[in-house]
Amino acid sequence: MSLENREFLHEVMRREIRDRKIPLSLGKTCPVKCTFCYEMDHSYRQTFDMPLTTQEDWEFILNEIQTYPTRETESWVLGGNEYMEWTDLALHPKAMDWIEEFLERTDKNIIMFSVGYFDPKRINRLAEKFPGRINFELSVITLGSYRKQLMPKGPTVNQVLEVLDGPAVTSANFYSFGPGTMSVDAETISKINKNSLLWMGCLTPLKYIDEKTTALMRQGKRYLADESKRIYEMNLPNVQMIHTESDITSFLNRNKIIKTFDACELEKKDWIVMAGNVYRVLQMFRRGRARFLYVPNETLGGDSDCTTLLTFSDVAKRITNQRVVHLPRVIMEKSSNDERDISGVSFDEFKERFPRIRFKVLNKVNSDLSNKKLYEKGYLKNYVEDYLRNPLSKKFEAIAHPN
Repeated sequence: MSLENREFLHEVMRREIRDRKIPLSLGKTCPVKCTFCYEMDHSYRQTFDMPLTTQEDWEFILNEIQTYPTRETESWVLGGNEYMEWTDLALHPKAMDWIEEFLERTDKNIIMFSVGYFDPKRINRLAEKFPGRINFELSVITLGSYRKQLMPKGPTVNQVLEVLDGPAVTSANFYSFGPGTMSVDAETISKINKNSLLWMGCLTPLKYIDEKTTALMRQGKRYLADESKRIYEMNLPNVQMIHTESDITSFLNRNKIIKTFDACELEKKDWIVMAGNVYRVLQMFRRGRARFLYVPNETLGGDSDCTTLLTFSDVAKRITNQRVVHLPRVIMEKSSNDERDISGVSFDEFKERFPRIRFKVLNKVNSDLSNKKLYEKGYLKNYVEDYLRNPLSKKFEAIAHPN
């Protein structure tokens, strides 16, 4: 590799490291080929082709990471996904060696995501050796009959269950795809690992997901209520979280959304940007208190309906004759380094397109609110008791998005 190419590679790594990522690469697209994968399409953002991470690359990465101070509440994510394609790094032949070296040579914590290709005995030994340092989020997805359709090259069910049988897995995520899917998986996983957090819900189809997978995802949402009630009645010992589509999450957190909206002190004439999930909450509880500029998630498409995932391109398509527009800070927090949306477009670039419009940023509506505080109500218990059993949820669902 030329010196010029080597420096470019290092710069991409540095960018990821600044966002607390450990930028290993398989040197190719992810071989697992899950049909539901949200990383299948990168056309909306710029990514760079990275070669297979070598020992020399790893030494550079680790040395760079060691220059950063350790923060007690901070964890480093295995893999880059800001400027690189996300892949299952459990498949890298040196991954386990480097994870162990990272834990030995730094005092930092690590977050790992995988469908379960790690060696079960070794990953569980590491968890015992470094208690509290590893946050391993295992993407179980499903253990049932739909597994082959969704994960044609995924690990076997037996492999996944072996990984689960030990202290390494801190949370297991799996979803509703129909009757007897999520509920059966919850019972199976809980029998093997009573300490793992159960992270459940349904997957949201985006525009590039194939028709068969999209239909299965939507089927899962139709059965989500029944599956959730079954799990609720099981009284499992595990902590049970639910990740539903964003409209339900918004309803469960309606009081926090309303409180944040009120704190922004907007006037009735003010335009405020939001996707459908927040629009429904504010239309129901704060109608007429400001002018709601509803913006569909056209960049991601499909059933996406989330303010956090809006892009400046989405917003631009809805602007008409406004003079002043209020933008949530969360739209421009792709990374910690500058004001860019998830597609990589900067706030300055966006403003240049509309020189006659004044944009005001609502700093209270930020990623800290969406990523942390909005999950406070994300327990399966809340979904059953405060959504499924709440008459207001039917009125909420009936609120239509404007044209």
